Amino acid sequence: MNASPSAAPRPPHADAAPTGRVFSVNVGQARATEHAAVGVTGIDKRPVDGPVRVAAPGPRGTGGSGLVGDAIGDLRHHGGDDQAVYAYAREDLDGWAEELGRELPGGSFGENLTTTGVDVNGARIGERWQIGDELLLEVCGARIPCRTFADKMGVRGWVRRFTQAVLPGAYLRVLRPGEVRAGDAVRIAHRPDHDVTVALVFRAFTTESDLLPRLLVADALPERLKEKARKRLPMELDDVEVVGEPTA
Repeated sequence: MNASPSAAPRPPHADAAPTGRVFSVNVGQARATEHAAVGVTGIDKRPVDGPVRVAAPGPRGTGGSGLVGDAIGDLRHHGGDDQAVYAYAREDLDGWAEELGRELPGGSFGENLTTTGVDVNGARIGERWQIGDELLLEVCGARIPCRTFADKMGVRGWVRRFTQAVLPGAYLRVLRPGEVRAGDAVRIAHRPDHDVTVALVFRAFTTESDLLPRLLVADALPERLKEKARKRLPMELDDVEVVGEPTA
């Protein structure tokens, strides 16, 4: 059963040395797009100065982003408690920047938190991150690329390319609300005793469906994903060729 925000204990290792830091906090405004069913998207995130309040937004379908001031366009497929925060490693963005031959500032992949020194894709489902003094997040899933992401990147075959790299970034739920700002320390407050990582979840739901039964040992995996894993139902990838000039 997933822990509720009100039941979240004070993390036992809150005073431990930080694992990494928040490089930037990124939020986006709703913008028109032809590549989302609802006609708008909030994927264009930009770094912001100062603290941003983070709290559980509510269930999927009605709850949006966990960050105050951050827009979510399609509430049917994005946002909600189990996708309250999206984190991506600065180190992985740098790798993509080199491969694509262009700069990728924080927020380029639609992430809310760009981190440094944190093994985002190696994080285990149910791993808890203490950020700053109060904010407590729990890793609960992997980002699956979509048409809107492909359109934003402007790279032909982007969904396939992103999938093959197995660097999806992590979705996190909010166990205890708080503020976050660039430079905040990220500490691992709890790491569960299983081997289900963000990268494993991504592989299971995209290219290696035989891995799906392994996911069921992760109690913190969202119920809708557990159901898919039980039925061995992978995600459908929206591998489109974007309109316009191709890039690298």
